[in-house]
Amino acid sequence: MHDRFHSDGSVTWIGLTPKKKEPLNAVELVQARVGTGLDGDRHASSGRPSKRQVTLIQAEHFAVISALQGRTVSEGMTRRNIAVQGINLFALRYATFRVGSAVLRGTGTCPPCSRMEQSLGPGGFNSMRGLGGICAVVEQEGAIALGDSVVYVSGGRPNHSEE
Repeated sequence: MHDRFHSDGSVTWIGLTPKKKEPLNAVELVQARVGTGLDGDRHASSGRPSKRQVTLIQAEHFAVISALQGRTVSEGMTRRNIAVQGINLFALRYATFRVGSAVLRGTGTCPPCSRMEQSLGPGGFNSMRGLGGICAVVEQEGAIALGDSVVYVSGGRPNHSEE
């Protein structure tokens, strides 16, 4: 029951930021690397191990975040690397899943930071609460492109109290 999904998801947006606090650059294709994350992203270039190698957000949540902010919020404004639609990311927060030809493992939720106040405007932090998506590490290298499938592989439920 907990390993079934109505459908696979798909990648709707990919963004990378070369340095901290810089805007994200939208790309159509990125290479995911074990131990570092996404080529061209600041997390990969830091050289430090991180549970936040890749950040993902639910595309369906942009309508909610925009409504709470009273203006349109675009993907890059949320400072997440990959937007996906059609699969519940929260259910993948501790699971192994395939995105394109890469395999990722969820390491938990990706709560908003104080930068949301600058990126989204006043109230941005609270508009993103509970909607910030998940963090992941790269388990198997591969390419991720716009339109690629997001497919559950295994695992996913270490803490029943979060449901």
